[in-house]
Amino acid sequence: MSNLVSRRFLGAIAASMLTAIAASAQAPASNAAPSAPSAPDVGQPAPNFSGKVADASGIKAKPVSLSDYKGKVVVLAFYPGDRTTGCTAELSKFRDEYSTLFGDGVVVLGVSADSLQSHASWAGEMKFPFTLISDPDLSIAGQYGSAVPGRKFASRTVFVVGKDGTIKYRELKFGALNEDAYKKLADEVAKAKS
Repeated sequence: MSNLVSRRFLGAIAASMLTAIAASAQAPASNAAPSAPSAPDVGQPAPNFSGKVADASGIKAKPVSLSDYKGKVVVLAFYPGDRTTGCTAELSKFRDEYSTLFGDGVVVLGVSADSLQSHASWAGEMKFPFTLISDPDLSIAGQYGSAVPGRKFASRTVFVVGKDGTIKYRELKFGALNEDAYKKLADEVAKAKS
């Protein structure tokens, strides 16, 4: 008798589980995880933002806005984190080949969720010739489709904003260890400057 009771009990549990699975499969789409906001496309206006910054000389008192650089070519480089392997490779390449990749008249802004203190010490140690923006809540990254819901860091993306304030180039999966990614970026910066 106990064998029969056990089988019926297990059968009832299995039926309950199947009912629960079926119900969750039919749940409305509103319960789905939010998707990442889409990135502005080439030709669209670059979303304006304001952020607190640091560079090799320390934390700056005045935040910067993208609109501060109207009339200049701006490279926005979103990256996961200070001192990480890929990010160190990427920003060191930016530093070491600054004149080749960017040249005169180009503003480079690195953006991550790291604190201003982290940015200031890292930029100072690495002698970066560009500014780092602290985006702790990923609000700037979100405007550029570089934030993924549930992650506390930005994706590695690069945007070139033209003198007119529109997106001239975007790479939504920038290859920090891929030489071709840097060549393409340099070409796109040169086009935006002309």
